[in-house]
Amino acid sequence: MEMQEIPIPEIINDTDVLIKMKVVRVCGSDVHYYSLGKIGNQIVKYPFPVGHEGAGEVIAVGSAVAKVKPGNRIAIEPAMPCGECDQCKAGRPHTCRKLRFLGCPGQADGCLSEYIVMPENSCFLIGDSMTYTEAAISEPLAIGVYAVNQSIPMDGVAIVILGFGPIGMSVLLPAIARGAGKIFVTDLVDERLKIAKVCGATWTGNPASENIVELIKEKEPLLLDVVFECCGKQEAMDQAIDILKPGGKLMIIGIPEFDRWSFNVDKLRHKEICIQSVRRQNHTLEETLVLMESKQLNVNMMPTHRFSFAKTKEAFDLVSEYRDGVMKAMIDF
Repeated sequence: MEMQEIPIPEIINDTDVLIKMKVVRVCGSDVHYYSLGKIGNQIVKYPFPVGHEGAGEVIAVGSAVAKVKPGNRIAIEPAMPCGECDQCKAGRPHTCRKLRFLGCPGQADGCLSEYIVMPENSCFLIGDSMTYTEAAISEPLAIGVYAVNQSIPMDGVAIVILGFGPIGMSVLLPAIARGAGKIFVTDLVDERLKIAKVCGATWTGNPASENIVELIKEKEPLLLDVVFECCGKQEAMDQAIDILKPGGKLMIIGIPEFDRWSFNVDKLRHKEICIQSVRRQNHTLEETLVLMESKQLNVNMMPTHRFSFAKTKEAFDLVSEYRDGVMKAMIDF
């Protein structure tokens, strides 16, 4: 990783917005590109700026922009769908056939830069009481809101979150807000489990030192209604199949470093488990901002480390090595 001087980007389209970045959050997918150089078939060709979770100030706008104006504080939606394909017209812009996404190789440069240009539709005003840090976190939090919305009604159900990084916390908070009954959380980092308890988890366990499957079965003999897989690990997938009740739902959110999942077909078939992958988020960023501004979702425990823009590499090394109990590293401009 290195820093480069480049020209300030220019407004080209009449719906473009020039943004001065205030904060960028280091995401797990950014770290995949940093440590592996790819996610699946999305391969980095250097030089390439990553980053897709950020917030900033509007500096200038194109002639047709009506939603925002210079001086506005905004959260940024990193997805830029075409609006014309079958997926967009079906209300699925997150699976747009021509989707461009911030910090995604072959699609769009990331927001880990002092200035970026985004289309008007990717800019969302934030209230005066919301910080830039909270606004940047709204993007991953919207993934959790979307995942919870896509699962089952949360009222009184028993769920488990496997992997309590930022996405795991992004699932926990809306699950609590939606009325989930018992919430089990697992992670390999004990410091993260402490945060989970403070945030409202019913029970936490570390699979590196405990048999979390047997412990959960002791507490919930009928097993769990929903599993949110948030760490992208095969071991977690095996645990998920074991602790789901018949007819339970498996939500796959974590991004693995391998190409194929493996399932125990006998258990999967006999339990008639429903499997659903979660692709980022769909129409939930505005919903998430409202929930945050109304204080129904409190993300203040997610940022654990802060770095200046000049020390970005230190932030990526910290996150990639899971050091110092890091939950989320923020880059301040």
